[in-house]
Amino acid sequence: MFTQVSRVLLGLAAAAVGANAEDVLGVFIFHRHGDRTARTRQPVKLSALGANQAHSSGTFYRDRYIVSGADFQVRGLSPEIADLSQLSVTSPAEPIIQSSAQAFLQGLYPPTYTSDFLGDCTEVEAPLNGYQYVPVGAVKNAATSKDGCPSAETSSQSYFSSPQYLGMLSQTSEFYDRLAPVVGTSMSKDEVNFRNAYSVFDLINAARIHNSSVPFEDRLTDDNMDRLFRYASIQQWNLAFNESDPARAIAGSVLGGQIVDSLGAIVDGERDAPLMSIQFGAHDTFMSFFGLSNLTKASRDFYGICNCASSMAFELVTNATGPSKPENVGVRFLFSNGTASQNELTAFPLFGQEQTLLPWSDFKRKMTEFSINDDQAWCELCGNTDGRCAALLALGNNSDDKNDPENDPKNKSSNGITKTIAGVIGSVVTLAVTAAIESLLMLCGGYRLVNKSRLTRLSSSDTSLG
Repeated sequence: MFTQVSRVLLGLAAAAVGANAEDVLGVFIFHRHGDRTARTRQPVKLSALGANQAHSSGTFYRDRYIVSGADFQVRGLSPEIADLSQLSVTSPAEPIIQSSAQAFLQGLYPPTYTSDFLGDCTEVEAPLNGYQYVPVGAVKNAATSKDGCPSAETSSQSYFSSPQYLGMLSQTSEFYDRLAPVVGTSMSKDEVNFRNAYSVFDLINAARIHNSSVPFEDRLTDDNMDRLFRYASIQQWNLAFNESDPARAIAGSVLGGQIVDSLGAIVDGERDAPLMSIQFGAHDTFMSFFGLSNLTKASRDFYGICNCASSMAFELVTNATGPSKPENVGVRFLFSNGTASQNELTAFPLFGQEQTLLPWSDFKRKMTEFSINDDQAWCELCGNTDGRCAALLALGNNSDDKNDPENDPKNKSSNGITKTIAGVIGSVVTLAVTAAIESLLMLCGGYRLVNKSRLTRLSSSDTSLG
């Protein structure tokens, strides 16, 4: 829980900003999945509680950004019937996260009764009371994990040989030994230690939520539960972020690039730029981004693992009337630790600054310092040299030829990306669109997309299910 002092001070700042006549031009939301069963017990399932958390969060954001007359209604966003050209919803192909996205969207755009008259005057009613089919793009490059990024995986694994880790492993051994009986047969006694701090916390926490009784429950005092959470947070933070090693926070860097690209398209007035972009993921991406954006200066609570159904929103706003110019646009960051319907969505200052509303130019500049928004930058940071990365890196190595037309500024777009790179990125976008269509088929046709290897893999450093 964030400190009361921080909430009061930042709440006053947000209220001062809100006092002006302000229009919301667009929003980017990153959302954690809802409550689920423990990762150590396969298959992992989204619980009824988790589905309700995601759904109520969707309803909250509908009331904030979509319904007619809302204080923060996004300018031009369809208030009743989902306009798919205005929305971009993505998620990795993980059943828990995809299911959370679907539950969220049911709250964001609930069923609306519709019917059609056929040529023979027969009236046909839409199923499920007019259920609105908003596709969720199942994309591999969503900011969810370090999969496929060797440098990031190596960086995280190096934490397990660091003096900090070895010290925590030794200092906490007796504590975990005392709690080993609580875990029972779900984990061996040798696995109940700081190396698996998140898995231990996750298992015990899930048991307390869903079971009427837990073995050796008398050992789960408030102090011990606090310590379990604190140790899990320390372990996960160090696996997700390291100030001296950018590769470790690859998930946050990719997310940062997606945020800038999404909001930038609106600022630049790009045709059919989505007004609302929503991405779903796991808690480690939150941690990576918190570290990169220095949110821990605003509150030390950002070091902790965020609750299920937590969300952060980036509001693109202006006080100008009529068409907005970049110099009249600002960005506000807000965060809810848990489902937003029950936990206040609060504005916090990014990048260690004081103000919660940043000019677009400042926001973009600070985000660009750590963001990754093209394949070549990703390949270079991750150290990938095969497949698509091989072609991109070869292209980069040929930049010494000054007569290469690709190096001519005239052949570059406004953001400095060459037309060749733009073509590669265009291919990636095409794949994402294809994935969105596949998601629609899953919704309408009952198809399922399951990555079995990721469902069965469990290690202390794997937080793909958050």
